[in-house]
Amino acid sequence: MEFNLDWLYKIFTYSSIQVKFIATFIAILVFAIIRRIGHKIVQSQIKDTLSRYRWQKTITYLIFITAIFTIGRVWFEGIQSIATYLGLLSAGLAIALRDPITGFTGWIYILWRSPFGVGDRIQIGNKAGDVIDLNFFKFSLLEIGEWIDGDSNTGRIVHVPNGRVFTDDLANYGKGFKYIWNELKVVVTFESNWKKAKKILHTVAADNAEYITNEAGREYEKATKLFMIQRPNFKPEVYTKVEDSGVNLTVRYLCNPRKRRYTSQIIWEEILNEFDKCDDIAFAYPTIRYYEENSKNKSF
Repeated sequence: MEFNLDWLYKIFTYSSIQVKFIATFIAILVFAIIRRIGHKIVQSQIKDTLSRYRWQKTITYLIFITAIFTIGRVWFEGIQSIATYLGLLSAGLAIALRDPITGFTGWIYILWRSPFGVGDRIQIGNKAGDVIDLNFFKFSLLEIGEWIDGDSNTGRIVHVPNGRVFTDDLANYGKGFKYIWNELKVVVTFESNWKKAKKILHTVAADNAEYITNEAGREYEKATKLFMIQRPNFKPEVYTKVEDSGVNLTVRYLCNPRKRRYTSQIIWEEILNEFDKCDDIAFAYPTIRYYEENSKNKSF
């Protein structure tokens, strides 16, 4: 049994404008169905969320590129040179679609240079969040920060044009070196035994950051292969500073950027428990001191 495909050839080569519109509609419909079937297969066969997402995106990109060339041949069947066709297409798009082209170029740059990927936590300009989607013209962030403390997500999804990678500062929390420094400000009164307080803070920080200190050394070795960075001291530190209301003891330690709030809570709770055991350590708070006529010092 032989199949006659002359009718299909005529659809894609016929010069009638009406037929070209019909052929374009049919092509779009066919490619949309293929994409939907491909996504269904991926969703049923792949359980890992990240792998499933990447396969779905790959299918979408391949179908989109194939559709562009197929529909282009429908409307430019008389142009045999692909280079000529692409040249005319690019010239038209450059005039009419400046911003989308910038976004598409940004998408190519993101795939090629890989400044970030889906699942990374980044900050671009004044927006920060976890990358949850990347397409031809924009990427989406699950926003963190703003009115929420500790880098927890706000629940909002922010869509950022891909072209922003060319104009805005970009920071990737996990690219190269996946840990960040966090600081906790602890202020005790001038009457407190600040040396004892400092020792307690150092012990608490060291106990909670020991596993990260060891891991950070290995991550640093990887980072030195990509960047010119000096080896820092990965162990927790406590810095001393005198302020108006008391002695400021600042705890500085490494943490996972996604667990900054959690580690802060753990360390603060241990500090509160340890200070509660000491009669000679008290937290400082803003006070007003004044002298009465009899030179009696009072404070509130």
